[in-house]
Amino acid sequence: MKIFSKSDVGLVRQTNQDACKSGTFSENSAWAVVCDGMGGVNGGNIASEIAVDKISEGIVSSFQEEMTDGSVKDLMLTAIHSANLAIHDEAANHIQLAGMGTTVVAVIVSGGIAHIAHAGDSRAYLITQNDIRQLTTDHSMVQEMVNNGDITEQQAKIHPQKNIITRALGVESSIQIDYSEYEFYSGSMLLICTDGLTNYIDAKQIFELSKTMDADSLTDKLVTLAKDCGGGDNITVVIIENYC
Repeated sequence: MKIFSKSDVGLVRQTNQDACKSGTFSENSAWAVVCDGMGGVNGGNIASEIAVDKISEGIVSSFQEEMTDGSVKDLMLTAIHSANLAIHDEAANHIQLAGMGTTVVAVIVSGGIAHIAHAGDSRAYLITQNDIRQLTTDHSMVQEMVNNGDITEQQAKIHPQKNIITRALGVESSIQIDYSEYEFYSGSMLLICTDGLTNYIDAKQIFELSKTMDADSLTDKLVTLAKDCGGGDNITVVIIENYC
């Protein structure tokens, strides 16, 4: 496994409220956490940093390569729920941080399986030689409208409420986390990103670029392209490449 990551403040925001960490356990296993904070300049920064630190700590301290899929799931959900409580408690103890929260996408790749847990509108994509597939479903107001048939996918991209999310770590003392598993074959890439990328670059563009670039170059190119297309938000991209 190889991992490449880049986080950029973009062209409009004064601070970067995104946060990410990643690493490898061996040639065959890796992990990553990507968060996009919300709740004001200070609140968003703090929420995403707490989440990334707590979840990363939980993954690194507890993961073992011989774990069953069920044990990996339990590890990830425990780490995320712990981060949720830490953010919620921090906000309760500091009035200026009230309402802060963060999205999360956490990934562990092991034994040819990508384990993914998420809340909010940050995303994970699987990129193969033949296509690109979004693995997460946004927890957002516009996604609910799309699911209900009220608007189309194209209308969702330009909807004025597209940034309103319906799940975020830290807002409540408990949170529902979506968890899924996907086969992760040799020659494939996992892209984990915040909406600072996907609000400007669509999946088709990402896939076309992936045909001619390695994971390292693609990571840099996606951030640059999002800025070239407006860069109105913080941009974070992490790519896990299965080269084995």
